[in-house]
Amino acid sequence: MSTDVDEDEVPDVPRAGRTSAAGSTLEKSLRVLEAVAAPGGPHRLTDVATVAAVPKSSTFRILASLVEQGFVRQEAESRYGTGPRLRELSALVGGGEPPSIGRILGELQRTTGQTVHLALHSGQTITYIRKLEGDQPFRTASRIGMRMPLHSTAIGKSILARLPAAEVRDLIATTGLPRRTPHTLTTAPALEAELAAVRARGHALDDEENEPTIRCIGAAIPGPAGRPVGGVSVTTVTFLVSREEIETYAPALRAAAEALAPLL
Repeated sequence: MSTDVDEDEVPDVPRAGRTSAAGSTLEKSLRVLEAVAAPGGPHRLTDVATVAAVPKSSTFRILASLVEQGFVRQEAESRYGTGPRLRELSALVGGGEPPSIGRILGELQRTTGQTVHLALHSGQTITYIRKLEGDQPFRTASRIGMRMPLHSTAIGKSILARLPAAEVRDLIATTGLPRRTPHTLTTAPALEAELAAVRARGHALDDEENEPTIRCIGAAIPGPAGRPVGGVSVTTVTFLVSREEIETYAPALRAAAEALAPLL
């Protein structure tokens, strides 16, 4: 799938079988998704726009949303390929084996008995794309599609710990370090010291830093070039699981992150 077209706007060319609602956001999004999934990927933004017959600016906005939701993955040099949620959906529709991502997360949940989250890194936030509830009677407020800050979450801090120091400083300068709870790290020196500790132990902790009574442990999931593409976490409540106990989940958590790396 290659083309030499490089205009900012690709005309919305009519295609056979299209209805009067062809210009709707839903149909454009489906055509973009179809173009991303075409053989030969990952594909350039311009190529996706041309094949989908959607203006390039609209294609960019649609792709940004699909990346956040995990249906599309952004590769280097502004190329786009299928994301984990799309591959899982394809496996389910095709009647194949249960998705490997689901098996890995399910094993982590069974090992710990706690709530498990999978999130993708998108710019200045993470987005939850999978959640498995724990065995406890409580339910956390998180939900699939929810975007969360990096500096106050276990997954977010595990990602920040793997990013270049200059990039972390730029992020702090852009977004600041807003206080979520009395325990949130709100100064650059405090966060930098915490990220050094995360790198040393191989996982991050959120000890009521994002939400009162919630304690999490998280590990980053590296992409092909080593840059983190997301992370996985185990979430508990402080009145049931101590900090010492949640640390015992670290080996299973890191093993899950390593197993998930080739699937994201």
